[in-house]
Amino acid sequence: MSEFKKMIDGKIYDPLDPNVLEKRSLAHDRCAEFNSLRETDARREEIIKEFWPNSKNLYLQGPIYFDYMCNTSFGDYCYANFNFTVLDCAPVTIGNNVFFGPNVAIYTPVHPFLPSERNLYKNEKGIYTDREYAKPITIEDDCWICGNVTIVGGVKIGKGTIIGAGSVVTKDIPSGVIAAGNPCKVIRKITENDSIYLKKHLF
Repeated sequence: MSEFKKMIDGKIYDPLDPNVLEKRSLAHDRCAEFNSLRETDARREEIIKEFWPNSKNLYLQGPIYFDYMCNTSFGDYCYANFNFTVLDCAPVTIGNNVFFGPNVAIYTPVHPFLPSERNLYKNEKGIYTDREYAKPITIEDDCWICGNVTIVGGVKIGKGTIIGAGSVVTKDIPSGVIAAGNPCKVIRKITENDSIYLKKHLF
C-alpha cells in the first residue's frame, strides 16, 4: 500500500514520502498562486476548476490554505470567506450550499499522544520525519459554519446545521440545529419560527 493510500485510509503514513510530498507541494503552490491573484482574475476560476471541476458556483474568497486540495470535495453553491484552512490529509466532504465564515479551520490530521511516538525519527532512508494519521470530516448540505470555527478529524455535521462563531467541533453534530461552544454542543433546533419573514424589523 502506498503512503498516500495509507494517509487516505487513516493509517500511519510517512508525510515525507515523495508521492505524498509532490501532491502536497502542488496544492501549496496552487494556494500561493490563488492568493496572489486579484479577485477578478480568471486564473482563480481555472485553479478552482482544476481541483473541483464538477462543483457549480464554488466561490473561495481567499486567501485559502489546503494541504492537498484533491482530498477535499465540494458540492454546488458553496462559499468560503477569508482565511479558509483545510488540512485534508483524510477526505473532507462538503455538501451543497455550505457557507463558511472567515477564519474557518478544518483539521483532519492526528498526532500520537505519547511524545516518544510523536517526535521526529529517522525513517529507513535516514530522513527525519514523524508519524501521522488522519480522520475524515463530513459537512452535509445547507450548513452555515460561522467565523473562527475549528472542526477536527472524525466529525460529521448534519444537514442544515449552524455552527456558532468561535466553536471547536470535536464530536458529531446532528442535522437542523444551532450548536456552539468549546467543545461545540447543541443549543436548540432550527424551526420555522426562525424565518426572517417573521422579523418585521428587517423589512
